[in-house]
Amino acid sequence: MPDPRILIAGGGTGGHIIPALAVARALVQRHHAEVLFVGTPRGLESKLVPAAGFRLELIQVGQLKNVSLLTKLSTLFSLPRAIFACRRILRNFHPGAVLSVGGYASGPASAAALLAGIPLMAFEPNAMPGLANRLIGKRVAAAAVNFPAAERYFLNAEVTGIPVRSEFFSLAPPPPDAAPHLLVFGGSQGARLFNQTLPKILPALLDAVPGLTILHQCGARHLEPTESAYRATGVDPARWQVQPFLDDMPARFAQAHLVMARSGASTVAELAAAGKPSLLVPFAAAADNHQKRNAEELVKAGAAVMLEEPELANPSALRDALIVLLREPATLARMSAAARTQAHPDAAQRIADRLAALASR
Repeated sequence: MPDPRILIAGGGTGGHIIPALAVARALVQRHHAEVLFVGTPRGLESKLVPAAGFRLELIQVGQLKNVSLLTKLSTLFSLPRAIFACRRILRNFHPGAVLSVGGYASGPASAAALLAGIPLMAFEPNAMPGLANRLIGKRVAAAAVNFPAAERYFLNAEVTGIPVRSEFFSLAPPPPDAAPHLLVFGGSQGARLFNQTLPKILPALLDAVPGLTILHQCGARHLEPTESAYRATGVDPARWQVQPFLDDMPARFAQAHLVMARSGASTVAELAAAGKPSLLVPFAAAADNHQKRNAEELVKAGAAVMLEEPELANPSALRDALIVLLREPATLARMSAAARTQAHPDAAQRIADRLAALASR
């Protein structure tokens, strides 16, 4: 049987493209597959895919969600041309299967695959699928989802989880005698709400939790005002650290007793893989409120506590929630064990195997 050819379509953000690259590597390692990516010039795939050694074809397509009417009309006008470009790519590459990972290019490429009769597999990392995946969900040959709640939107769906770096699955817990440590991050760009709220509760939080230290990733654009707000509290600088960006996230997770974060799909998957208890504050403007749905799944499992953005208008709500968690090691241990039940260490391999099986048809 010849080695399979797989086309992976989509991207835009790291949450789309990083899991897609993990699947691509598994396809090459396990099935000697030839992999081609389709994306757009505006997405992270334009940098990350070539850097990973994979071929990338670019198409022009805009946004449909959370944009102005003029932008929607422009996107709809350009959509047939984008689908035509994808059909040309399919004819030239002859894939045995197509994987849609969500993002700008996934819609036109999925439509082209369906029109061409090529088996299409959807990857959905969120509990609430995005627009492109909701449109194709009942026409796909298979689907890989991260949460059981998303299964009902697709044909032949399987809960595979999200591919996560292997380091997250082998983290040792903090030493039993280690002082409590809180990791705060809102994604690579930081979260303005976190940057503004944490300094307001810092003195009371550190007084209530003896020995507590905090590491706060604030985003490169927000370093100066966030650090200034922390300093203005007069709290001992040895007990807090503000960084614009954290490189080695597995190591940072390993040191943390509790993580405060947004609830994007990749973050939720990393928390589960690392077995970390979390306090999640979903980004209220996320498309289809998918971050809230993600957080609700971890809360349901007993692995997280959720506060919504309006609740942080009263900083004491965040202060009290953090104090309750950080002063109860037994509660954190139970949440940690619950988080691990949501982990999927073989996600990339399972998705790759299913794609190879579709291509072999």
